[in-house]
Amino acid sequence: MRIRLVFTSLLALLMTGAGAYAQVPSLESLLPPGDGAASGRIIQMVALLTVLSLAPGLLIMVTSFTRFVVAFSFLRSGLGLQSTPANIFLISLSLFMTFFVMGPTFDKAWNDGVRPLTENRITEMEAFTRTTEPFREFMLAHVRPKDLQTFVDLASTSYPAAGEGEKIDLRILIPAFMISELRRGFEIGFLIALPFLVIDMIVATLVMSMGMMMMPPTVLALPFKILFFVLIDGWNILVSGLVRSYF
Repeated sequence: MRIRLVFTSLLALLMTGAGAYAQVPSLESLLPPGDGAASGRIIQMVALLTVLSLAPGLLIMVTSFTRFVVAFSFLRSGLGLQSTPANIFLISLSLFMTFFVMGPTFDKAWNDGVRPLTENRITEMEAFTRTTEPFREFMLAHVRPKDLQTFVDLASTSYPAAGEGEKIDLRILIPAFMISELRRGFEIGFLIALPFLVIDMIVATLVMSMGMMMMPPTVLALPFKILFFVLIDGWNILVSGLVRSYF
């Protein structure tokens, strides 16, 4: 009796396991639909996740974010403030200014490339070309010709030269654009820091002439620099000037 009960329990367990195994979905059903094999679609998913993880870096490389954040860093250094405004505020302001400047580019990339891809009207390769084209036009409009020519010359031994009417490789255009943005950011930073340097020199001269050797001039210059920046409406002038530099 006991042997029969054990045998019946094992048989029921095997039947239950077989039924559960039959309900396990196949790998093909778990992957998104596509024309390639399962392994090819897995590679596509991995590539897509990699691109999404690099999205913040891509935002810095191909947009106006670099120029904004460099200019704001010079502003804080010129004022002599270490943590005011906070980094989160400067980065957030730079991001929203980037969205404002890059709005037409983002809209065109979405309407021409991303939206047709989500609606399965174009392939992944065509979507990549359509999505990157607005950013290519933006970078070509603002890259310095000397920087672009430098990277073209450096790439002449490694990359095939672009023929007549062919587009410049993004691997050449992106670093040239980044160098151009850094240069313009430092130029703007120099113009920002120069008035504060003059105030520092005036205050230091007054402090030394009064014989106050133990008093750091930066401590006395800080309120004057802040007052000067507020009186000239510095935030409005700086932000509007940075935005207009792209139009």
